Amino acid sequence: MRILIVEDEIKSAEYLRDGLSESGYQVEISHDGIDGLFIAQTGSFDLVILDVMLPGIDGWNFIKRLREHSEVPVLFLTARDAVEDRVKGLELGADDYLVKPFSYAELLARVRTLLRRTPARQQEIFRLADLEVDVLKRRVTRAGQRIELTNKEFALLHLLLQRKGEVMSRSQIASQVWDMNFDSDTNVVDVAIRRLRAKIDDDFPVKLIQTVRGMGYRIEDMPS
Repeated sequence: MRILIVEDEIKSAEYLRDGLSESGYQVEISHDGIDGLFIAQTGSFDLVILDVMLPGIDGWNFIKRLREHSEVPVLFLTARDAVEDRVKGLELGADDYLVKPFSYAELLARVRTLLRRTPARQQEIFRLADLEVDVLKRRVTRAGQRIELTNKEFALLHLLLQRKGEVMSRSQIASQVWDMNFDSDTNVVDVAIRRLRAKIDDDFPVKLIQTVRGMGYRIEDMPS
C-alpha cells in the first residue's frame, strides 16, 4: 500500500514516514501543496494524509482539485480543531479528519480502517517487451501495431500477464478463463493458446508465450 503525506512541517512528516514505513507501507512526502497535488494526481496512491495549512495551495483547495479526478481516500491531519473546519474538510470530500496533537496508535488505526475500505487496485496497463495491454480500454498493441482479440483471447492474455513468469496449468487456465473443469480430452486451452500466439507472437522475433512441457504455459520476455 502506498501513502502520500502532504505536510510542510518537516519533522512531523518524517515522524509519520518513519512510523508508517515500519508498519509496512510505502511512503512518499511532499512539503508543498502544489507539488503534493501534482504527485497525487500523477502517482498511484492508496491514501493521502493531508495538512490544511500548506504553502502553494492550502488543503481545502488541494482536495477540491484532487476530487475532480480522483477518489483516493484522504485523511486530514491538522491543528485546525474547530467544528466548522472538520465539517468543511468532510464536505469537501475528506474521508477522515484527525486533529494535532494526535496519538500515533490512533492515526495508524484510522489509516488501516481507510485502507480496508478501499478496494484492491487493479493494474490497468501491462507492458511486456513491446507488448502493451490497456485493460480498461481493452486495447492491445505490439510494436505499436493494434491487435484485435476476441473476448476469450483477451481474458487469456490478461490472465497470463497477471501471473507473468509463472507456469499456469491447463486446468488453472480453463477454470479462470472458461469457468470450467479441465477435461484431458478437451483441447480448448491449447487451441486458444495457438490462436493467441498467432496474433501476438508469430509476426515478432521475440516470442512471449512459452510452453513448459508437461506443465502448462507462461508469458515472459525471453527468446523461445
